Amino acid sequence: MMHTVSANTFAKINLNETDPVKSILQNVSIILRTFKGSCPMYRDFGIQTSLTDRPIPVVKALLYNAIREAIEKYEPRVEVAGIDFADGVEMSGVLEPIVEVNIINE
Repeated sequence: MMHTVSANTFAKINLNETDPVKSILQNVSIILRTFKGSCPMYRDFGIQTSLTDRPIPVVKALLYNAIREAIEKYEPRVEVAGIDFADGVEMSGVLEPIVEVNIINE
């Protein structure tokens, strides 16, 4: 079953989530909102942030690969089916990734 997740999907993080699907989707959301290097003792966790001052199409391509690799590494219970970005980036300059994932063995 396909699920859509963004960094803002879960307003509150529940570290004791008992529903396995919600837990997996929450983990993907945490990966999307965490900057690489920001977690003490776990510096490789998250998404690379050194993509500023580049053209939007270039950043989208680099982020696509970084997001896919991070999710595959830190949440192996999902397959990334697609990555898109929220509309309106030209005006705000902020890319908000929206990821479609398929939970393996759901």
